[in-house]
Amino acid sequence: MLKTLYIKDYALLEQISIEFEKGLNIITGETGAGKSILIDAMSLLLGERASNEVIRKGAEKAIVEGIFSAENNERIDTLLEQNEIEKSNELIVRRELSVKGSNRCFLNDTPVALNVIKEVGNLLVDLHGQHEHQSLLRTETHIEFLDDFGSLEQPLSDFKKEYDQLHLLQKNLNELRAKENLLKEKKDLYEFQRKEIEAISPLENEDESISSELHILENSEQLLELTNDISQQLYDSEKSIYDSLINVQQKINTLAKIDKTFAETSGELQSVVAVINDITNIVRKYNAQIELEPQKLEELRSRFQAINLLKKKYGGTLQALLDHYKKILNEIKLAESFEDEIKKMKQAIHQQKETLAKLASELSQRRNELGKKISKEVKEALKVLGIPQSIFEVKILQTTVEQNLQNDGTPFRFNSRGYDEVEFFISTNLGEDTKPLSKVASGGEISRIMLALKTILARNDKLPLLIFDEIDTGISGRISQKVGQALKNLAAFHQIISITHQPQIAALADIHFAVEKKIVEDRVVSSIKKLKNEERIREVAKLLSGEVVTETSLQTAKELMSIQ
Repeated sequence: MLKTLYIKDYALLEQISIEFEKGLNIITGETGAGKSILIDAMSLLLGERASNEVIRKGAEKAIVEGIFSAENNERIDTLLEQNEIEKSNELIVRRELSVKGSNRCFLNDTPVALNVIKEVGNLLVDLHGQHEHQSLLRTETHIEFLDDFGSLEQPLSDFKKEYDQLHLLQKNLNELRAKENLLKEKKDLYEFQRKEIEAISPLENEDESISSELHILENSEQLLELTNDISQQLYDSEKSIYDSLINVQQKINTLAKIDKTFAETSGELQSVVAVINDITNIVRKYNAQIELEPQKLEELRSRFQAINLLKKKYGGTLQALLDHYKKILNEIKLAESFEDEIKKMKQAIHQQKETLAKLASELSQRRNELGKKISKEVKEALKVLGIPQSIFEVKILQTTVEQNLQNDGTPFRFNSRGYDEVEFFISTNLGEDTKPLSKVASGGEISRIMLALKTILARNDKLPLLIFDEIDTGISGRISQKVGQALKNLAAFHQIISITHQPQIAALADIHFAVEKKIVEDRVVSSIKKLKNEERIREVAKLLSGEVVTETSLQTAKELMSIQ
């Protein structure tokens, strides 16, 4: 619901703040007092475009701000989350128009685009007047009203789940077909690459192992020479380290026999001799394995070069090369099996369409039943509201398209709600054919049609606030009483704001506001006031008798208001 409406420097409104309440909020005032300006300002708040010509003369900018209660409103929460706006129990919507031409929009003090404000308006308010912010005049909303009336949330959810699955399957099929065409173009290239890679058939980490082996083979002569030198120095030469150590050991042993202090040194020296023996054996063994293999060296160099060339072509590393090889093998395999894959995908899509057709058929059947019920109830409601000869129709049609075959062979195009397209048609005069509701002339008649529909759909309509601008245009006092009672009944489910000239409607208000125009410092200023009980009686009496309020009009006003 709308809790507060604040307007500053907008047309004749210098600065006003209105605190609305639950139930039926009535606004009255003389013609030209500024009631329509309130509706214009509200339209601005709901995302309608506006010119800076509405800015009050002498002001830099016009401001319209509304504070809405948004508690437990999942659709608003989702919208705020999508736009990265902090959620709270209140939603502050603000529009600013500058004389410089700038147009700024805010949600909870966060700057947003105009289309976001408009989306918020569509989720919170239905404004019935001379403006186009009327959800029932947007044909695309008719199916939503019908489904809400019939509480079809669960079957719609079931259908949507399967509908999304169909889209996923169709997307996969399109991707597969696109890939097929691409692969047909690339198959020869992939075959060439496969043969080129398989001609070398590199193994994982082979480049590193070849590099290490090449390093050894390329230095085999030096390795042979060095190991020979080590062997000579350690053991084989006449003055080898081994012989020198043996000679020293003998002398240490002789010393140890004389002085036991050298016994430990003798043992340590023996360990050194053993280490020299071990090193000599390792070097000799390594030396014996060294082979000068120029042919093998060239073969390794050639393979190493071939692998490096492949690496350059296919990713820069051996792992990237091997990954590319696996990829093209899979692509070649896929290219060879496309026909089977596409056939399987088509079969899955066909089965999914059959599932959707069954669910859509059930939805369509329920909608047809609901349509008959609504048509009858709206006709009765319009009779009460002074349109006795009306005909209201809920037309449910399907768009045909070849690729979506129904079970009985009838081709229908699926949408996210089935395969139905719903539109409301009406005739308000005897003998006239019904016409689309969206093409019915605006004014009091269209407002009463909306009121009738809203009365029927009230319990299921998710819009918390309904605004009616002069719904009483062109109707008698007797019918006004009926219209007022319908508004009162509707206010049990929604917050209602209604501008009226009819005392029969104003008398039923839960909260009554009066708009008046004054001259302040040689300028016209419109203001609005929340009326107390005695003021309400007098305002209703003015609607009955004009500016001169008589005792009779006061008494009649009390009777209309059920005041003793």
